[in-house]
Amino acid sequence: MAARVASAAFPSGDDLAAAYRRLSAAYEQTLRYAEDVKGLYAQVQRSVCQSLLGLANALEAKDAYTRGHSDRVGASSRSVAVALGLRPQEVEIVGQAGLLHDIGKIGVPETVLRKHGELDAQEWALMRKHPLIGAQIVSPFEFFATGALAIRHHHERLDGSGYPDGLAGEAIPIGARIVAVADVYDALTSNRPYRAALPREAALEYLARQAGRTLDGRAVAAFVALARESPPANPHVGARRALAARDAATPR
Repeated sequence: MAARVASAAFPSGDDLAAAYRRLSAAYEQTLRYAEDVKGLYAQVQRSVCQSLLGLANALEAKDAYTRGHSDRVGASSRSVAVALGLRPQEVEIVGQAGLLHDIGKIGVPETVLRKHGELDAQEWALMRKHPLIGAQIVSPFEFFATGALAIRHHHERLDGSGYPDGLAGEAIPIGARIVAVADVYDALTSNRPYRAALPREAALEYLARQAGRTLDGRAVAAFVALARESPPANPHVGARRALAARDAATPR
């Protein structure tokens, strides 16, 4: 009797080995399950992002003047984020936010988007809703919460003169500050219905003048350094007579 109690209380080496094997197998199975779930989650994220990009591309397809704008802003935003030393996950989100920054324009009337000439006060009110609309479109996706903030605030300015919330300085999320620089440059160097493109050098000089004033100084410095290292990627640059930077400085 005592021997049976001792055996139960102190399992033999064979019993311990078997228990360890079962525990190890269960642990490995749990790890495989976790990896499967992680993979499925990443697949869902990619599918969601592809669907959102489809919306953005549908918007750009309506307007030859802005075609390719989102791709260029996304690529530039990603490069600047890398140059600033952001973590890989942050770089990915900033790049995606750059791609999707104008998705809210899907809610702005075409007559406003494609208007030749200046917008009136009512039209500007409609145009300035697009960061909010864009953030609302992506906000249901929890994994993209940081990206939603970058989309909402990409028209904020360092001195508080931007929209929609009038944020200033470092109250503006870093992703939004990066996207803002890429967006302003690409808008300046692209032909738009309401004005002609600026030459590349004039646009870079404008960014340099705005560094620390309306645009983040570190983001501008990184963007300009990258631009100096590579040829212009924007085929619209210099395609038409350039206007003064003062008249071209506010992207819609």
